[in-house]
Amino acid sequence: MLLPHPLTGELFESPVPPGSGWPEDPAARSTEVARTAAEVVELAQTPELAELDARVSVCRACERLVEWREEVAVSKRKSFADQPYWGRPIAGWGSPEPRVLIAGLAPAAQGGNRTGRVFTGDRSGDWLFASLYRVGLASQPTSEHAGDGLRLLGARMMAAVRCAPPANKPTPEERDNCSPWFRRELELVLPSTRAIVCLGKFGFDVLLNALQSVGGAVPKPRPRFGHAVEYVVPGPYGEVVVLGCFHPSQQNTFTGKLTEPMLDAVMSRAKSIAESLPGGIPGG
Repeated sequence: MLLPHPLTGELFESPVPPGSGWPEDPAARSTEVARTAAEVVELAQTPELAELDARVSVCRACERLVEWREEVAVSKRKSFADQPYWGRPIAGWGSPEPRVLIAGLAPAAQGGNRTGRVFTGDRSGDWLFASLYRVGLASQPTSEHAGDGLRLLGARMMAAVRCAPPANKPTPEERDNCSPWFRRELELVLPSTRAIVCLGKFGFDVLLNALQSVGGAVPKPRPRFGHAVEYVVPGPYGEVVVLGCFHPSQQNTFTGKLTEPMLDAVMSRAKSIAESLPGGIPGG
C-alpha cells in the first residue's frame, strides 16, 4: 500500500525502495547491496563517504534484523499507521567533516526505522536534538523526519548497528557484521574529528574497538564507560577526546539517571574541545 510522506505528501511503499525520492535517501536503485558479512567487508572499502552511506542504507546482511525492520514497517504502530516507514538501515548523518562525532547503539523501531534518520522521531531523539540545539551543534531543537530542514553544525551521528533490533538488543554476531560499516565511516571522518561522544556503554565499547582498529592508541588499562568520563586517544590525525554519556533512553530520562543539564554538560564539553582547536566549529 502506498502512503503519503508526512512532510512532502509523496506516496511511498513500506519499506521504502532505494532511489524512490524519500528525503535524504543516500541510495540509488543501482546501489550495491551487501547480503552477507563477507560482502559487508568488501563493500565497506569505498573511498567516498556518500557512497558508504548509500551502501549502508541498503544492507541485507543480517537476516533477523532485515525481517524485524521490515515487519515493523508493515505492521506499524497504531499512531503512525497512516505513514510509510523507511524500514531500511540508517546511514550516518550530519557533517561529512565533523569536529564532534556522536556514536550510539542502533535506530529505534518506531523512530529512525520509521523516519529514515538516526535518533529521529522518538523520545530519545527529542532529548538529544534539543540538547544539541541548546549548545549550538544543531540548527533547530527538533528532529521530526528526514527532510525537515534540520542541520548538524560541525557534528555527525552514527550508530554501532544500523538496523532497528528486536527489544533494542542486537546480537554479538549482528554487531560484528555491522562493524565494517562503522569502522570505515569512522576512518573517513576521523581526520576532522576532535571529540567523540558515546551514548551508552554499547556505543562506547564499539567506538573504542573501531578507533583502535584504525590506528588509535587506546589507553591501557582499557577505558571504562561512565557518564562524563573523558579519555584522550592519540590517533593517526592527532588526539581525539572520547567522552561517555548516559543514553537518552526513556528508562534513563524518566528515572532521572540522565537530566537535561547532565546531557547539555557533555555536549557542551565536546563542542568546547572542538572549538579549542584550529578551525573551531564550522557553520554547517
